[in-house]
Amino acid sequence: MWIRKDLLGLEELSKEELELILSTAESFKEVSTREIKKVPALRGKTVVNLFYEPSTRTRVSFEVAAKRLSADVINIAAEASSARKGETLIDTGRNIEALKADIIVVRHNASGAAAMLARNVNISVVNAGDGWHEHPTQALLDIFTLKETLGRIEGLKVSIVGDIAHSRVARSNIWGLAKLGAQVTVCAPRILMPPGIEEMGARISYDIDEALHDADAVNVLRMQFERDEQKAFPNQFEYLEAFGVTQERLKKAKKDIIVMHPGPINRGIEMSSEVADGANSVILEQVTNGIAVRMAVLFLVAQASDSRKTEAHE
Repeated sequence: MWIRKDLLGLEELSKEELELILSTAESFKEVSTREIKKVPALRGKTVVNLFYEPSTRTRVSFEVAAKRLSADVINIAAEASSARKGETLIDTGRNIEALKADIIVVRHNASGAAAMLARNVNISVVNAGDGWHEHPTQALLDIFTLKETLGRIEGLKVSIVGDIAHSRVARSNIWGLAKLGAQVTVCAPRILMPPGIEEMGARISYDIDEALHDADAVNVLRMQFERDEQKAFPNQFEYLEAFGVTQERLKKAKKDIIVMHPGPINRGIEMSSEVADGANSVILEQVTNGIAVRMAVLFLVAQASDSRKTEAHE
């Protein structure tokens, strides 16, 4: 049974909680195949998407997920909010709570922002990415896609390739995959490999061909050049040659290797277009699965929040 009012990261979740989210998402995916793509699970609830960073896939995915659950949705972008006037995240959250919203989906550039907000409001908080810390729903949809495509997670060999240092997606994937029994390898230039990754349960490789060799799946991360203060690759196309996933490299890997990417893709840098659009790619399936996964998360935190309210009034 799910008892958390918030989803802040995968580090804190048990294997059983991860499996519950995945199984709930599986049941919700069927909704998207119907002529009327809606269920009344969150009718009367209000979900607020509070985004302090740019986003297309995640924000729209959460909006679609909430609407398919019959919730009312409000989108707030920080550049158009009172944050520009100096209002703090906590004050913004408390005002949203005072408006009787039920769930805040927050993306913020500061690690720990979602947890701080959750400690200061009584309504549910879902982390849509906080700094370099975690991006739990992205990792959940990645894992869901792997399980749907390959039939299992336990025993799979998954390589995560790219800008590990700046990637909240990598951290959430490592936590989730390791708890579910996958073998995780992270591959990046030394300057983009942060300390402590091995303690999280991942193996380190600095050789892209070695990382791809016997992998069942590769999750290719976006090179975040806007955060590359050390200018590790002043010429971005040097990265493709050294660590990019190309058709030539895939020919040396397993024939049925699954290729993933959280988006947006820097084509011709971390991945060639032939790979992104090729037969091994499940990138668009990830986007589709994101709706089911986020429906599951919104549903579960809302149920937990309702249970708490019921207990408080008894």
